[in-house]
Amino acid sequence: MNKDYKFVDQAIEELLPKVKEAGLDTVWDRFKSMQPQCGFGELGICCRICWKGPCRIDPFGNGSQRGICGADAHTIVARNLIRGIAAGAAAHSDHGRHIALTLLEVAEGHAPAYCIKDEKKLMSVAARLGLSTEGKNVRQVAKEVALATLEDFSRQNSSIPCSWARQTMTAERAEKLTALGVMPHNIDAVVAGIMNRTHVGCDADPVNLLLGGLKGALADYTGMYLSTELSDVIFGTPEPVITTANLGVLKEDAVNIAVHGHNPLLSEIICDVAGSMDEEARQAGAKEGINIVGVCCTGNEVMARRGIPLATNYLSQEMAVLTGAVDAMVVDVQCIMPSLGVLQECYHTQLITTMATNKIPGAVHVEFTEKTALEDARRVVELAIEAYKRRDKNKINIPQYKETAIVGFSAEAVFAALSKLNKEDPLKPLLDNIVNGNIQGVALFAGCSTTRVAQDHNFVTIARELARHNVLLLATGCGAGAFAKLGLMTQEATEAYAGDSLKAVLTAVGEAAGLNGPLPLVLHMGSCVDNTRAVTVATALANKLGVDLDKLPVVASAPEAMSEKAVAIGTWAVTLGIPTHLGIIPQVTGSSLVTEVLTDKLKDLVGGYFIVETDPLRAAGKLYEVIRERRKALGI
Repeated sequence: MNKDYKFVDQAIEELLPKVKEAGLDTVWDRFKSMQPQCGFGELGICCRICWKGPCRIDPFGNGSQRGICGADAHTIVARNLIRGIAAGAAAHSDHGRHIALTLLEVAEGHAPAYCIKDEKKLMSVAARLGLSTEGKNVRQVAKEVALATLEDFSRQNSSIPCSWARQTMTAERAEKLTALGVMPHNIDAVVAGIMNRTHVGCDADPVNLLLGGLKGALADYTGMYLSTELSDVIFGTPEPVITTANLGVLKEDAVNIAVHGHNPLLSEIICDVAGSMDEEARQAGAKEGINIVGVCCTGNEVMARRGIPLATNYLSQEMAVLTGAVDAMVVDVQCIMPSLGVLQECYHTQLITTMATNKIPGAVHVEFTEKTALEDARRVVELAIEAYKRRDKNKINIPQYKETAIVGFSAEAVFAALSKLNKEDPLKPLLDNIVNGNIQGVALFAGCSTTRVAQDHNFVTIARELARHNVLLLATGCGAGAFAKLGLMTQEATEAYAGDSLKAVLTAVGEAAGLNGPLPLVLHMGSCVDNTRAVTVATALANKLGVDLDKLPVVASAPEAMSEKAVAIGTWAVTLGIPTHLGIIPQVTGSSLVTEVLTDKLKDLVGGYFIVETDPLRAAGKLYEVIRERRKALGI
């Protein structure tokens, strides 16, 4: 592990001397320059909601204990927290709205670049939403699904919960959350409600605020669930595919186009168009044509569906440009560092923004719309080819590190693999092995990467320890990216790190599914918006057992939580009844009340709660202990 810069990836290590030679700074350099960071902000006790402030509470009790308006630390921390949840929900749900509107455009024949690739999934979604498909063609069903989905953004009757929330959890959980008053009826209204209640002079009850936060988190869950399912309808549901990951996927003799962000509407079309422009790239001197690679969650999307190699995850996105081999960095929304606009000035790389709401100084903007998607994508690829012609070969330094990764484990892919062991009852092999202890439990790894800890280290450490104890591992987002680029999504990792009984189960399922060996140690379930795939599997298990999610030996871990989206995800996981680990100290500890609610009192209310532990081995131990406790309560 590099002690000066926080990461464990050798590909990054190799690039650092080049960064220093060029006089450039990276995310780690800027983190160092920020030290010491604001202690009030770290504790969550700085309030900037009105212009009488900013106000800050003295955590030692010697200075001010209330803001100018009279808000105390508990109110300030709760307000700050739920505003973050609202932002996360807005980001995920706006993504979902975009997908739903595109499905409507496809159904009405106004988006020629797109089509329905998974008709079976469409019919399944329609049935889940209570829509009749009898006597209707695919476009008619797609239109009804799109309109029913969009109603979750506009419903005014607060007594009717969002369809994508109510229909995707156990009946017991839906009933419990409705009784608590936290089931969302309208995603947009819930987000607006949080912003309203946290305005100056509004809700000051920290517990009431936190309940509003649970509702906001469930709005996020709703937006994420519909995003994933409708993306599968349009682009196809992922199935297992073998690919590669880390910076070594870049090619010196190809036009390298990195797709970065979160929205598959852009990256999918670029992949389609790039194939038809390969010859143009060769004519420009690129002997290997066009090479598409992924970064962050757009990378996870195209990796899971197409096997497109993943270059890197969030925190090390700058490193892709610093190889000198990326000709175009094409970005859509979320988790895109503005520093990319600065770095491109020192290299030939063309940074291309594509969304009206996400622009970066220094970038070329190619407005991307559904109706002109093919033309827009072609323009993007043309810019990449032009940039390739400007390459400085003396600046090229591609670290030769890459790992094989078996990815594409959607919920449907998991059920399909299990069906090879029991066609009539696919869940039975998984359930039987959980009950008999061959699989002790299930852990979902989610979330970001951050400068606060060594990038990727805690993911890998916790995963290896849990695997040793025969815990089945799932991953999404930049956590999935960490496992992919560091070799934990391979059959070899299963052989090396899985406990004996887990290894036997993964081997039996993998061989039955035609993989000629075990399933990988960590199952890649998609991007961060795809965390709901794990809920689909968990809910199916819960329904099969006749219990709610808060009884299952299932846990979640966000070892490097960073973004507001991660705050929202972790909160809905807890609200669904899943104990969730945070590997960094959340910005709430300035309030003992809020801290107690999140880490203890929520357990009685919803069954889930947060486990805060920065040491990865201790974190693994605590997660495993939760699994053991739940197994004992189930009598297994």
